[in-house]
Amino acid sequence: MHKGNAVIAQSGGPTCVINSSLAGVIHEVKKTRAIPKVYGMRWAIEGFMKGEVVDLSSETPATIKGLVGTPGSALGSCRHKVQDAELPVILDMLKAYDIRYIFMIGGNDTMDTIHRIEKHCAENGYQLSGIGIPKTVDNDLFGTDHTPGYPSAARYTALSVLHAGILARDMKKVDQFVIYQSIGRDAGWLTAAAALAKTDDPESAPHILLLPEVAFDPAKFLEKVDDVYKRFGWVSVAAGEGIRYADGTPVSASETRDKFGNVELGAMGGSSVGLNVHKLMASEHDGWRGEFQITESLPMSAANCAVQLDLDEAYRLGREAVKLAAEGISGKMVSLERKKTKRYAVTIGTTDLERVAVRARPMPKSMIARDGFFVTKKFYDFAAPLVGPMPKFATLKNVSAKPVKGK
Repeated sequence: MHKGNAVIAQSGGPTCVINSSLAGVIHEVKKTRAIPKVYGMRWAIEGFMKGEVVDLSSETPATIKGLVGTPGSALGSCRHKVQDAELPVILDMLKAYDIRYIFMIGGNDTMDTIHRIEKHCAENGYQLSGIGIPKTVDNDLFGTDHTPGYPSAARYTALSVLHAGILARDMKKVDQFVIYQSIGRDAGWLTAAAALAKTDDPESAPHILLLPEVAFDPAKFLEKVDDVYKRFGWVSVAAGEGIRYADGTPVSASETRDKFGNVELGAMGGSSVGLNVHKLMASEHDGWRGEFQITESLPMSAANCAVQLDLDEAYRLGREAVKLAAEGISGKMVSLERKKTKRYAVTIGTTDLERVAVRARPMPKSMIARDGFFVTKKFYDFAAPLVGPMPKFATLKNVSAKPVKGK
């Protein structure tokens, strides 16, 4: 094990458990004799290149402990695509602070960043151990059973669709449909979590899922809508922001792209999946009213929906990342490997950063219903242990009353 300081970064969209991973790294680093100091990148790699470095060693134990369960990114985040010309600048900063260990918490693009930094350092003879720690509510990272942040965001999604569904059911004489738009550019994991809201009652929400893995066919969708409406008198739809037509055109009709070349699929310029699907349903059925909810980043920051399992796993991965680096391991992302046991349990594994970087992991076909509008039992088996049980609400029998004769 080589002696030197450590630096931590949080990148991309935050989650309500990303700070738990940060706490795990800090706690474990402080126990490692070969690492005198632990720094933090303020505003991730973008701030680091500008010299915005903070001394995490000076933080109190109470503050570090309090990070567990604190939403947002305590160090600040960014979405900066590192250019080849910037790699020497990053190396100079690493040398200036005698940093020999780098930990980055994030998703696909973050894993690509740490992979490139580690590779550049190796090519220039600078000894650096780089370990990635997974984070994304989209749950679309390769090499891990699921990502920290997903269980809590999935619970937020399921609860939102559950509550909105009850409201829509009881207001169906006013509004005939409700649409919930979920984040998730290329994968439907989070949208699919809405299915966990469904009870044994066939009328319960949601009725239809629109997943990015399935090409959106307006005619088939409207046929499904009609079928549901005939049965229940209202329709609940959960739609992923990244759904596309068969030719690849986003249903959101968005043309705006971020720094990584990804299409911005939120409510940019008044365009969104929720709004466009709403328009489609309303125009097909003259006189129908409907609601749509676009949560955007809310599932990422809803600490009130945080799952304890999620907090614990995020913290554990932070600590395990440091242990790996202390063993001289580099170029890896720590991962969760589910045991094949009846009761949910995981072990900590690793996967190559190069394998995780940039690519997104879609939902497997085996988790998607044949008609493409719902999920299978296999998805329930995967997601239910992560999200936990849904609340049970009372339902009136609504037994018809008979008039009292002669009065």
